Amino acid sequence: MRFAAACSIALAATAPAVRAADESAIGFGPNPQLPAPQKSLMPTVNIAPASPWPEGAMPVSPAGFGVNAFATGLDHPRWIATLPNGDVLVAESNAPAPHDENAGIKGWVMNMVMKRAGAAVPSPDRIVLLRDADGDGVAETKTVFIDKLHSPFGMALVGDDLYVANTDAVVRFGYSKGATRIASPGEKVIDLPAGAINHHWTKNLIASRDGKRLYVTVGSNSNVAENGIDAENGRAAILEVDIATRRSRLFATGLRNPNGMAWQPQSGALWTVVNERDELGNDLVPDYMTSVKDGAFYGWPYSYFGQHVDDRVKPQRPDLVQSAIAPDYALGAHTASLGLTFYDAKAFPPRYWNGAFVGQHGSWNRKPHSGYKVVFVPFQDGKPSGSTEDVLTGFLSADGHAFGRPVGVAVDRTGALLVADDVGNAVWRVAPGKP
Repeated sequence: MRFAAACSIALAATAPAVRAADESAIGFGPNPQLPAPQKSLMPTVNIAPASPWPEGAMPVSPAGFGVNAFATGLDHPRWIATLPNGDVLVAESNAPAPHDENAGIKGWVMNMVMKRAGAAVPSPDRIVLLRDADGDGVAETKTVFIDKLHSPFGMALVGDDLYVANTDAVVRFGYSKGATRIASPGEKVIDLPAGAINHHWTKNLIASRDGKRLYVTVGSNSNVAENGIDAENGRAAILEVDIATRRSRLFATGLRNPNGMAWQPQSGALWTVVNERDELGNDLVPDYMTSVKDGAFYGWPYSYFGQHVDDRVKPQRPDLVQSAIAPDYALGAHTASLGLTFYDAKAFPPRYWNGAFVGQHGSWNRKPHSGYKVVFVPFQDGKPSGSTEDVLTGFLSADGHAFGRPVGVAVDRTGALLVADDVGNAVWRVAPGKP
């Protein structure tokens, strides 16, 4: 990036944010409209500056539902996992330091952008446990469950073992039902790609239903391999880990930045949400969710949404492009779709059963803004069966400030939806009826 362009980006990042507008149909659904790429020396930067929630304010739920604060006063809560006894684990986490070393002017600009968006706080490096003992939808207790982690994100309980995905390794801890703290040191299961350049630092994991394997997401080390394809070894992929042998293999590749994963209740298939590439215009490339096929290649960096070639990548790989699979469902460009859970409870009306909830963290490089909400996609017979619907909104003010940014989503023991808000430092709870 040229210095003059970087300075222009820095100035743009300090300008008043543009008010969010309704999103068009471009970039949504199973067969999204994809406009022609738009390239420029100066990428779009449109930050929604972080602002505290006004007194008494909270996100907005649809008619027939209520929302309340399940927990407040958290420290950059990113991800949620629920335990069989009803306890809720929250990973309080952020990018490790040092992070993306030697990124130059572009890295300096991005650091300033993230600070303005409320995303440049030090990583708390811990998991907290929230307990709602009386079942009123509000956690009465909050305890530090595990600390001294390294930018933790994904969590999965398998029997009496709790697996945590740090930014550089999967770690296993012994768990006892009802415990409010784990003080014993964890045992490393496998290393994960990290290092001085660790562009997409979040690592998520999910266990197979038989408890024998883990699936671990590893995002790319760049936007479109500008750091060289060698820097992407083992990245932009979902790994499969055999728990007994600790051997891992690439399960699916070409996924620029996969985050949320969940098992679809009807088909039993693994699904993930993926953040796609930047700097091709307001409406390219759509983030998406897709079923994940063993051995499949999903295009990154050489192509997007199937076999649409990205000519910025050198050298080209037409052989890989020819094999690229188009994802199942587009979720809008630059929405930063991170959270994913399928609704496998019964408290919501039947039309929600088996459908997907997606936490959209929100754009930083689109005019108007996109994301900044939780959306729902209905499913039938294991496949998406309708348009996206807003479930939790109100994270953006009328003048374009961000009161919050949704990330992880999970279904609690009562069938309510929990949403981690890493800027509002809260976990919100959505359930039918009044809050």
